[in-house]
Amino acid sequence: MDNSSMDSLGSEPPDTSSSLLDTLPCTTERHQASRLLLYGLLGAGVVCTVIGNLLVVLSVAYFKQLQSPTNCFVMSLAVADSLVGLLVMPFSMLRTLEGCWLLGGLFCRLHSSLDVMLCTASIFHLSCIAFDRYYAVCDPLLYSVKMSRGRVAMLIVGCWAVPTLISFGPIMLGLHAAGVDVPIPRDTCVLLVNRTYAVTASLVAFYLPMAVMLVAYWKIYRAAKRQAMQISAMESQMAAGVGKDSSKKRRHRNAMRRERKAAKTLGIIMGVFLLFWMPFFTVNIVDPFVQHSTDAAVWDVFLWLGYINSSLNPFLYGFFNRSFRRAFLLIMGCRICLPSTSSGIDLSQTRKEGAQHTDQQ
Repeated sequence: MDNSSMDSLGSEPPDTSSSLLDTLPCTTERHQASRLLLYGLLGAGVVCTVIGNLLVVLSVAYFKQLQSPTNCFVMSLAVADSLVGLLVMPFSMLRTLEGCWLLGGLFCRLHSSLDVMLCTASIFHLSCIAFDRYYAVCDPLLYSVKMSRGRVAMLIVGCWAVPTLISFGPIMLGLHAAGVDVPIPRDTCVLLVNRTYAVTASLVAFYLPMAVMLVAYWKIYRAAKRQAMQISAMESQMAAGVGKDSSKKRRHRNAMRRERKAAKTLGIIMGVFLLFWMPFFTVNIVDPFVQHSTDAAVWDVFLWLGYINSSLNPFLYGFFNRSFRRAFLLIMGCRICLPSTSSGIDLSQTRKEGAQHTDQQ
């Protein structure tokens, strides 16, 4: 998401500051060597964002085992994050490192709108994943009803529609900057928003989804603690030889373990999300109330911290989830091109571990 924003190229500044805007050139104070280093680092981040999220999309699209309601949200999230890497981060990198915007006012507004829309869509998907996990862990008997195909599709449409409404409409029409009178150097793409838009957009794009995730994961945490006590009791019974249907208990225990690990993984993903987006949205609300005095370097740091969240999500899936991890390896090794590799392969198994260890995920 762009630093709270209004583009100086495409807007019509007040008459009192138009002469100043015409005389202020855009400049960059970075040394050539530091710029090249930053191009390398940020460019690597862009590549990792695109490739990592495309791996998630291909994995869910190809492997039948990954085509669950939860992973429908994960796949749509990966689409949003990959578009952040393709359509937003490269131009933000040029603006950050060059200090000038030479792509025109219309494209500045379009870039800013895409920035707000895609980053907000990414956040919305994370809240839907938390909502999905809440029903899977806390109310599993009603999960198939609450998260039917129709409801999942409706939620995914909402994850894209609402961010589009709060981004393209206000920014392309200039409503986000109504009443803002701040001189901006020419040939720059800096978005400055008024207080109303800053508070409203931040609440819708971040703080409300954050509240949904916190409540959902708190309830999941409490349910996981109860399940852990049940697992401990069942293991004690099995160790003592109590109970005739031990295989059924073992399956139930493994199912609960998988749900708890999935909830833990998504909880870590949410924690990373809060760590990387909280600074940006805090400053985004505060800045209009301090006459837009936040330093540009602070905006750049907080903005790229937010982008990093889109880069990390696929790696978190790959590190914590065995099925995704093996799917990534099969795709990167071009194994899915081999006739012997079926889309229905059991991704919970590995060649070395064998089927007897599939319950450890």
